[in-house]
Amino acid sequence: MKKYQEMAEARRLLELPERATMEEIQTNYRNLIKKWHPDTCDESKDKCAEMTAKIVAAYKIIMDYCKHYKFSFSKREVRQHLSEEEWWLERFGSDPIWHK
Repeated sequence: MKKYQEMAEARRLLELPERATMEEIQTNYRNLIKKWHPDTCDESKDKCAEMTAKIVAAYKIIMDYCKHYKFSFSKREVRQHLSEEEWWLERFGSDPIWHK
């Protein structure tokens, strides 16, 4: 449970939802670093440096998890992540009644 608590705290610190894309993780990280970096932060330098260190540590935890996560490339899993257009085309794509 310690690992989960560490991950949950890192996720909260990076202001991520329970499910996030790599793009969301990186965007949130960059935005928070911009906000809290000691050179640009409006708070005290100590507070900014502390938050920057926490953000970097949280990002490392999340990225380590992502680096070791085993992704599924099974047909079933891939089909769960189709866009609305891909879903529609997969079912009705070549049917003349639906085709433009």
